[in-house]
Amino acid sequence: MLVRRVITYIFVVFMFFSVFMTHPTFSSAKTEGSGKLVYVIPVKNEVERGLEAFLARTTKEATEEGADHIIFEIDTPGGRVDAAGKIASLLQDLEIPTTSFVVSEALSAGSYIALNTDTIYMKPHTRMGASGIINQDGTAADKKAQSAWLAQMKTAAESKGRDPLYALAMADADIDLPEYGAPKGKFLTLGPKDAVKVGYAESVVSHRTELLHDLNLTNATIVETKPTLAEEIARFLTSPIVVPILLSIASLGLIVELYSPGFGVPGTMGLVALILFFYGHVVAGLAGMEAVILLVLGIVLIIAEFFVPGGIVGLLGVGAVIGSLFVAGADVGHMAMSIGIAFLVAIIASVILFKTIGMEKGLFRHIILKDSTKTELGYVSSQTRLELIGLEGETITPLRPSGTALMDGERIDVISEGNFIEKDRKVKVVKVEGVRVVVREV
Repeated sequence: MLVRRVITYIFVVFMFFSVFMTHPTFSSAKTEGSGKLVYVIPVKNEVERGLEAFLARTTKEATEEGADHIIFEIDTPGGRVDAAGKIASLLQDLEIPTTSFVVSEALSAGSYIALNTDTIYMKPHTRMGASGIINQDGTAADKKAQSAWLAQMKTAAESKGRDPLYALAMADADIDLPEYGAPKGKFLTLGPKDAVKVGYAESVVSHRTELLHDLNLTNATIVETKPTLAEEIARFLTSPIVVPILLSIASLGLIVELYSPGFGVPGTMGLVALILFFYGHVVAGLAGMEAVILLVLGIVLIIAEFFVPGGIVGLLGVGAVIGSLFVAGADVGHMAMSIGIAFLVAIIASVILFKTIGMEKGLFRHIILKDSTKTELGYVSSQTRLELIGLEGETITPLRPSGTALMDGERIDVISEGNFIEKDRKVKVVKVEGVRVVVREV
C-alpha cells in the first residue's frame, strides 16, 4: 500500500511538470494605429530573476515582430544585483531603440536598468537613484562587491553618453553633491528636473501620450505586454523571501510524514511545496528539466532505502535532492542559506516529534526493528548450569587455563582457576558464572 501511494505521487509530479512547465503563453494587448510599431513593457515591483525571464520573453517577441521602439515603464524599488546585471546585458544587446519611462520610482537596481536604455523620461514627482548596494540583512556589501557595482553603474552611464559622475554618486555616498540634495554620506536621488538638468532625462512628461509625441511615435501601433499568470506566480515563488519558506515547509511536511501513519496531509504538503519551488524556477527560466529529473531520482532512491539495506542508497537520494535544489537555484549562496534554514527546521521538528511521539508510528515503523528477545517471551541467550557445582570429572584436554572436561558423560567447556592442569586429571566444578564453568584439580 505504501509503495503504491508513493508511486502515485511520483506519477502526479511527472504529470504536473510535463503539463504545466511548458513555456508560458504570450500576454499582450495591441492598440491599432498607423506607421511604426511600439512595444510597452512594464518593469514593476522587485528586480529579480523572474523579471529577467519576463523581459527576455517580451523583448524577444518585440524583436521577432519587428518593433521600431521599446518603452520600459519603470516602477521598482530595486532588487537583486545579479538579476539587474542580466537585464542590463539584455538591453545592451538590443538593436531596437529603447526608452525608460519612470512612472513612479527607479531606485537602486531600477536606476541601473534605466541607465542601460537609450533615453529616459520621467513623470512629475518621480525619482531615480539611491543605488547603494546592500546585503540581504540590510548591511553594506563588502568592498569588492561595491567596487564591481560602481564599475557597472559607471559603464552603464557612459554607454549611453551620460556623465558617469551622477551614476557613481547614486551608488557611492562619499561623492559630495550638495546642490542636488546629496552631501557626502548620502546617496544621490534625482527628481525629474534635476535629472533633466544633468542630462540623465530628456524631458518631464505627464503621461504616455505626451511621451509618444516627444518620441515622434504619436500614430504608432502600441503593443502593451504584461506578465502571464504563470510568470506572475513564478516571480512570487522565486522571491528570496519565499524560497526558504517553501523549502522549510517541504522539510517540515516530509519530517512530520515520517511520524504519521500512511501517506497523508504532511507528506502532500511537503511535495506541493517542492513542486511550487521547481515550478517557479522552471517558468522563470532558472532551471530546466534536468533539475526536476534529479529531484525525482532522489525521491526514488530515498524510497528504495526502505527496501535496500545499507543506507548508501538513501544518502545518494538525499544528495540528489539537495543537488537538484542547487541546480534550480539562481544564487548558490542564497540557496545554501535557504537549505540551511530548511535543515534547521527539520532538526527542530524531528527532536520535538521524537520526544512526543517516538518512532512507534509512521514510516519509521517499517525500517526500525522493534522486537526484543525478552526472557518472558522464551528467549534465552545462555543456560546457567548451576547443577554442575560440586560435580567431578576428568579433563580430556589440557587446561591452559581453558579446555574441555568430561562430566558425568557430558563434554563441557571449562576453565581452571588460573593454573595449568594436564590432560586426564581429576577435576571438580567449584563455580558457575553464566557460561563460565570453573574447575579445580582434585
